[in-house]
Formats: sequence, C-alpha cells, structure tokens
Amino acid sequence: MSIYRIAIDGPAGAGKSTIAKAAAKQLGIDYVDTGAMYRAIALKLIRTGTDYNDPKALVALLESTDVDFDSGRTMLDGEDVSGLIRTQEVSEMASASSAVQAVRDKLVALQQAMGKRKSLVMDGRDIATKVFPDAELKFYVTASSLVRAERRAEDMKAAGQPCDVKQIQAEIEARDYRDMHRENSPLTRVPEAVLIDTSYQTIEESVAEVTNRVKALQSKGNKRGKRWKTTEKI
Repeated sequence: MSIYRIAIDGPAGAGKSTIAKAAAKQLGIDYVDTGAMYRAIALKLIRTGTDYNDPKALVALLESTDVDFDSGRTMLDGEDVSGLIRTQEVSEMASASSAVQAVRDKLVALQQAMGKRKSLVMDGRDIATKVFPDAELKFYVTASSLVRAERRAEDMKAAGQPCDVKQIQAEIEARDYRDMHRENSPLTRVPEAVLIDTSYQTIEESVAEVTNRVKALQSKGNKRGKRWKTTEKI
C-alpha cells in the first residue's frame, strides 16, 4: 500500500488544524497533532522530574522516549496520555520546553519516522519545508488577518470574554510577522503547495479541497515522492 504524507502549513487561526483533523478522518489515516507531541514530552519531563535545561539529563530522557498516534490517541511510550496532557501544568511545561532545540529535533525525527511507516496528515508552520519536504501533497492554509480576528472574537464572546477585533487583528499580524521572520524554520509557502484561503470558504469546502486531491493522487497510482503541482502564485 502506498504511503501518503499530507503536509499542511499556514498562519495561526486560519483553520489548518480543523481541516487536517477532518481530512484525516475522512481519509481513514492518522492526524498527527504536533502540539500534543510537545505536551507528551512535557508530561514525561514532569513525571521524571527532569530539568530540560540540563542537556545531559534531557538527552537521556529523549533517547528513551517515543511518541506516536493511534486512532486519534496520543501515545507516550505505548501509553495513551490523551487526557493527561491537557492540564495547565503540562501546558506551561510544554511552552517552556518546546523552545529547546534538542526537544524540537527529537520530535521532528519522530514525525519523519511516522511518515516512513504510515500515511498521515500533519499541520504546523514548517511541515512542508522541514519535516516532510518530499511530502506527496502540500497545502498552505491561510485567511485574512481580519477574518481570523473576527473568528477569534466570536469564540471569546461565546466564552463571555471581552474582546476588541482591531486589537486581536494587530496581535495576529504581529504573530504572523514573527513566524515568517524567525531564524529557524520560518513560515513560508513552498511553490508546490496548494493554496487554500478559508476567508470565504466553509469548513466542508476546505476539507473537500484536501480530500479530493488526495483521492485523485491515489487513483492515479502516483509513486511516493511525486508532488502535486499548482500554477497558483504566492
């Protein structure tokens, strides 16, 4: 059976995780939640009392760590930790430890190993550029900063939180700039990535764009490594 790695990149709040999860479910393959992987590492750091600022101790921990996904479940060293990684303590540890290069390198290696043994959908900032530069299909999901701000504002209002759309938009644009100009693995759209602008699309339309292209590729029986080409310009 052919392996298909679907890489989805894009800025925060554009809907790439929603699209990736739904597409993976429809295609019957695993969705790899990269954020959950960092949380799993954080959980192990907490459990073992390992100081992520101690290079020797961190390397020893990472060498004996495996993170995988099975039918939507996050597996840490064979244990389902899906519910255990959603605490505030784990969130704070993940935020701090994810900045350590050794942690990032370990997870990229694990992600690449997954892609060698099974089909998957993965989203992030550098999936098509660093993790799977040879992915069979690449997508870049985006939306205008105003639309993303309005979506975020709706979520905050629903939760009873005060919000200002203009302020949220400014924060989104500032984050976009940081992501696109960071030194390591900046956010960028590779030429072969299919552009999906969710500004005026429904979730169903965006998901269909992904699944239809995957099914078309599968039906053609393309060999691994052959990429979908698009004439759209960045």
